[in-house]
Amino acid sequence: MTTVEVLYRYATPPSEPVARALARTRDVYGIRRLTLDRNAHTLLVEFDATRLNIATVTKLVRDTGLQIVEELPLIAPPAPEPAPAPAAS
Repeated sequence: MTTVEVLYRYATPPSEPVARALARTRDVYGIRRLTLDRNAHTLLVEFDATRLNIATVTKLVRDTGLQIVEELPLIAPPAPEPAPAPAAS
């Protein structure tokens, strides 16, 4: 089993029917965990990559009615390196 996580930002908080549909998504073989962060407007989905791929997971989430705005990177990009100091004369 290869565990993969994908993080989505959603537009509006899920309604009660959408929340129930998201809960039923856990019944799909290969979906391991759903973590909804209402403050950050994100949904983290952990799944088995030997059973599902990101496109399938995205479709499953969208089929619940949750309005996905974007997929977010899980690792922050590296900070830019500071400019080198000018050489002393």
